[in-house]
Amino acid sequence: MGVIVVKVSGEVFDMSKTSPDSRITDVARQLVDIAEEGRRLVAVTGGGKMARLYIELGRKLGASEAELDEVGIEVTRLNARLLITSLSGIAHPVVPRTLDDVLLAHTTSRIVVTGGFQPGHSTNAVAALIAEGLKADLLINATDVDGIYDKDPKLYRDAKKYSVVRVQDLENMILSYESYAGTYELMDITALKIVARSKIPTIITKYTNILDATRGEDVGTKVI
Repeated sequence: MGVIVVKVSGEVFDMSKTSPDSRITDVARQLVDIAEEGRRLVAVTGGGKMARLYIELGRKLGASEAELDEVGIEVTRLNARLLITSLSGIAHPVVPRTLDDVLLAHTTSRIVVTGGFQPGHSTNAVAALIAEGLKADLLINATDVDGIYDKDPKLYRDAKKYSVVRVQDLENMILSYESYAGTYELMDITALKIVARSKIPTIITKYTNILDATRGEDVGTKVI
């Protein structure tokens, strides 16, 4: 049957943009289609803009980075709850809080939806850890851009998308990122280390292309 783990960008749940319900429903529809094709699924929801807003406020109030991570984790779990609701009864009804919880929920054969686990781990790292634990056939990082570019495609029209990128090259790209709560982009070093050690097939693509990625379509960037 095959196991697929999908990290769903928190931007899907961004209520400051129009029609968040349509974006969530679209992701849910794709997950249902994948499940109907006989795949086992775990989805991990990010925190997105809402998490960053809460984290920014908490930082102004004097919270530590660990405390701010906890705030962000709670937002990811709220987003997980929204996706579970959109999956209309075919998802495991409870949001797992640990890897063991996910592995147990996975035995129900329902779609499992979770958020963050613990401070210091991005939801990208959580998704990679789950993929490793389940020996997943594919890890999809579903973002708001269609893959990895040599520069920000939202700012530069001539940005070039990579069809394939090596783990080491991707590590070099993100080493300059500051590891503060709420700043994780695309994938972080922890997630990449897990992908590398377990050789997990990984694709970074736009959240509208999740289904196509599982079908082997030429979408996004493959991490090798």
